[in-house]
Amino acid sequence: MKKILANDGISQNGIDALEKAGFKVITTTVAQEQLANYINEHKIAGLIVRSATQVQKDIIDNCPTLELIGRGGVGMDNIDVDYAKEKGLHVINTPSASSASVAELVFAHLYNGVRYLYDANRIMPLEGDSKFKQLKKAYAKGVELRGKTIGIIGFGKIGKATAQIALGVGMKVIYHDTQVEEATVTVPFFDGQTVSFNLKNTPKDTLLQESDFITVHVPAQANYTIADSDFDKMKDGVGIINAARGGALDEVALVDALEENKVSFAGLDVFESEPNPEIRILMHPKISLTPHIGAATNEAQNRIGEELATQIVSLLK
Repeated sequence: MKKILANDGISQNGIDALEKAGFKVITTTVAQEQLANYINEHKIAGLIVRSATQVQKDIIDNCPTLELIGRGGVGMDNIDVDYAKEKGLHVINTPSASSASVAELVFAHLYNGVRYLYDANRIMPLEGDSKFKQLKKAYAKGVELRGKTIGIIGFGKIGKATAQIALGVGMKVIYHDTQVEEATVTVPFFDGQTVSFNLKNTPKDTLLQESDFITVHVPAQANYTIADSDFDKMKDGVGIINAARGGALDEVALVDALEENKVSFAGLDVFESEPNPEIRILMHPKISLTPHIGAATNEAQNRIGEELATQIVSLLK
């Protein structure tokens, strides 16, 4: 019976599917420094991780029983994918399973921003009873998303899922991607009807200049996707969302832009210094915050579990 270690967890339906296929699933969370020993001691054939566990050269070289590495999610920057494949290991991920959940979180931050909820939820418990009229006036200048332009940087599966929601809301969608020149985005509705939109790649500078809101959906990069100099090209009062990777945008430059009112608000689910975000970010009154939960919905985790189990059974059975 082959053993699968889900070191960062896996949904129950994923466990059930693997056990039904004859695998033993272990959900113990093993500390990074003890991981290689644990894999060897228990003769683990498959290692499933999310973003917390690192699977680099040391694990790959020192764990001869390992046949497969699975990432529950899209990004694979915590796995040395090329080296693992060179060594004959299967490397899998679940690129579609969490896209809708991340896209919905982007819009949670967008609605949070345009209606000042990030601030109202902090201030109302403190002053709602004594300054209700003043707060009502302070938060009375919100805007609608409908009719506004959203710029999506990175047009993979999550970028396209974000575009689906934006189009459904009535927004104009423009995107920039170094590899996707044209794309068709189909918006599905509850009754089976669909509407399709044909989009073309927009130069990055044009996107920065024309967007009312900008959201980033790129994998881990060596350099900032939105750097200090990029903020000067944006509209005054732009809103910015990062639910992709910490380091996709320059957080120091972001705070400066917020202080100068160049950026009206930001929504961050990921952070440069994660898992210890900077206090200046955490305490900033114009930033909507979540602790890297883009894919953390019940539906996404069930889809991830199912997708991982299907691939593992196919490759290791």
